Amino acid sequence: MNQNLYEILYKNFKSDLDRTCLEIPNYKKISFKDLDILSAHFASFLNNLGLKKGDRMICQIDKSLSAIGLYLGCLRTGIIYTPLNTSYTKNEVEYFINNIEPKLFVCRPESKDIIENICSLLDVPSFIAIGTKENDPVLNEILSTKPLNIFENCSDQDIAAILFTSGTTGKSKGAMITHGNLSSNALALREIWGFTSEDVLLHALPIFHVHGLFVALNTALLSASKIIFLEKFNIEDVVRNLSKSTVMMGVPTYYNRLVNEEEFKHESYNKMRLFISGSAPLTEKTFNEFKEKTNHSILERYGMTETGMITSNPLHGNRLEGTVGFPLPKVSIRAMKDGKILSNNEKGVIEVKGPNVFRGYWRMEEKTKEEFTEDGFFITGDIGQIDKNGRLTLSGRSSDMIISGGYNVYPKEIEIILNTIKGIRESAIIGVKHSDLGESPIAILVSESEDYKIPDKEIIEILNEKIAKYKIPKLFIWIDELPLNAMGKVQKKNLRIKYEKILL
Repeated sequence: MNQNLYEILYKNFKSDLDRTCLEIPNYKKISFKDLDILSAHFASFLNNLGLKKGDRMICQIDKSLSAIGLYLGCLRTGIIYTPLNTSYTKNEVEYFINNIEPKLFVCRPESKDIIENICSLLDVPSFIAIGTKENDPVLNEILSTKPLNIFENCSDQDIAAILFTSGTTGKSKGAMITHGNLSSNALALREIWGFTSEDVLLHALPIFHVHGLFVALNTALLSASKIIFLEKFNIEDVVRNLSKSTVMMGVPTYYNRLVNEEEFKHESYNKMRLFISGSAPLTEKTFNEFKEKTNHSILERYGMTETGMITSNPLHGNRLEGTVGFPLPKVSIRAMKDGKILSNNEKGVIEVKGPNVFRGYWRMEEKTKEEFTEDGFFITGDIGQIDKNGRLTLSGRSSDMIISGGYNVYPKEIEIILNTIKGIRESAIIGVKHSDLGESPIAILVSESEDYKIPDKEIIEILNEKIAKYKIPKLFIWIDELPLNAMGKVQKKNLRIKYEKILL
């Protein structure tokens, strides 16, 4: 049986071909039939360039219909799709090309000269620059090809995409994600989040990332749900289009901004059934403020580039702030420490096993072996604890854990408290060098008001009541904004580099 993801998606929306699939506000609407034809044009174009199943291509273009057509065209033909953040630099792009040796590079018109030169130097066989508008000449050339209505025969182990990890601990690694990984995750999410053809998904996420590309797009297409497709997150556009939507997926930053937006009123969300958050930790403060304002409990879930979604808070039942819920169907998780499976509520490194887990790192066999246990569990590197009911609560990355005077300090435990203090908008705890303790936590804070910053003494008094003294930060630094990546994750590596020697 063919496990090609596109064929699986098509079988699930083919009875709705005449319904609207994608609506780009103030631009155009396209039906599921239009989308199918668009993907077949891109499949034809890729085929005419000589690309075939198993070949790699790189895409570094803006969020657009062209980007979706290219992704789906690759799925149809079994070509391995690699999306890149448009903010990646020349050096980063060179690294990615050298790493996967693509047969094709697709970029934005603005980057054409730079990327074309890189492709020429690195012997990339084919290169195109494609824009976002209907009159784009390359897009029109693609649409002039005869549609190739192909479902390349793929097994569930065939690679559908290579996505590079963020590289916060070294060079980025290419995670090989299979057709089976993607289909199993989309099917599970459709089930547990209750997606149907009656849903309208507000899509404001980038699509070079697992969240926007796989979680949002695949789940909606599999469910024949309409997608309101925003080119980027703009608070006015989001508020305006929420009134026509039933589901929204976002990062915590989106919800922070919504809850503080005056125009975000009841009529904006009276049709909404579900707000989903991921890609970065949602603070209890944001969860509670959003619930108080809207009576909606944001559904937080947990996933990674290498695994897609792992756990989710329930659609029906309690969604507890600060937790990321239960394992998806057919997914197993455990907490480990020193080679032993931990009991309930003990903190350890979370490991996961299931059909969602990637095949390994591209051309990194030794690294892949290091990241898997002998019994096939993937070591996530995230610290967490699992309660008696199987609900997971995360404490942060193992790479973020601070060892101060021989004691383990988990940043999230402190951040949760700091983020509840009136006057602190957000916080980040990092470990820096200390001459006596080896390492010590310090707090990087963002104020809710430019005119007032809470005295250190008041913060310490609150912390003293809640955590052990060795966990209390030795220093409190106020900055205007925490450094975030495109998915809203705090770039703690940047903070550690900046403040590494501040206590010496």
